[in-house]
Amino acid sequence: MAYLYETHLHTAGVSKCAASGGADYIAGYIDRGYSGIIVTDHFFNANCALSRKLPWDEWVNRFCRGYEEAKEEGDKQGLDVFFGWEETFNNSDDYLIYGLDKQWLLANPQARNWTRGEQYRTVREAGGCVVQAHPFRQRDYIPRVVLSAGCVDAVEAANGGNDDPSFDAMAFRYAQRIGKPVTAGTDIHNAAIVCSGYAFGIYSEKKLNCIEDYVNIILNNEITSLLTEKNRFDLKGTENVIVPVDVRDKEDNIISNNWKDLVFWK
Repeated sequence: MAYLYETHLHTAGVSKCAASGGADYIAGYIDRGYSGIIVTDHFFNANCALSRKLPWDEWVNRFCRGYEEAKEEGDKQGLDVFFGWEETFNNSDDYLIYGLDKQWLLANPQARNWTRGEQYRTVREAGGCVVQAHPFRQRDYIPRVVLSAGCVDAVEAANGGNDDPSFDAMAFRYAQRIGKPVTAGTDIHNAAIVCSGYAFGIYSEKKLNCIEDYVNIILNNEITSLLTEKNRFDLKGTENVIVPVDVRDKEDNIISNNWKDLVFWK
């Protein structure tokens, strides 16, 4: 038996772009056969609905409400709900953080001022992991593609919010090229989407009892398989990146501006 998990989910009132509250998702994911979901609302420098002027403790308490509402309803209906978040740098690149909790955030207000390198090192030291979300997404509000090759543990290769599947195909080949595991998530903002039958996720042969279990299967490269659309990783001759590209190392230094240096589509 394999267990199915949503890894990328946003809730209204915390993520500015979300339309559904945490509790609204539970029934739909149960109906789709999921064992659990991870709430990953937009963090401090991302598309967060919360005022940055709030005192840190109050900001964190409000930030966690979407997760807490989802968990309360999940406990009632029998769906596991875990906590994470999604941070953004310079409106360009996004990272899913797993393995840290509310108490950790309350004690670490410096999280709102991290560089990519500081984020990676601090999260790993605290027992978590970092996954780069949809690295090749190209939209009018994204000024550049940043490939943070040295500051991630895995790459989200299948993202349900990508309207162009070639973005996922390139992410999949990028992960292969740098030797990182791949994940999949719906990047869901509206519960009606999963209720309609559209959803991505990861399969694990092991049941996840806590978010640390998810961290471990990423770090040990033990994700069994991905739930995504058929042929999602077929490049079909498309290698089109129309914005500038930064490839960055473990110190968050730019090591190349030519994405084709990686030749990962071969």
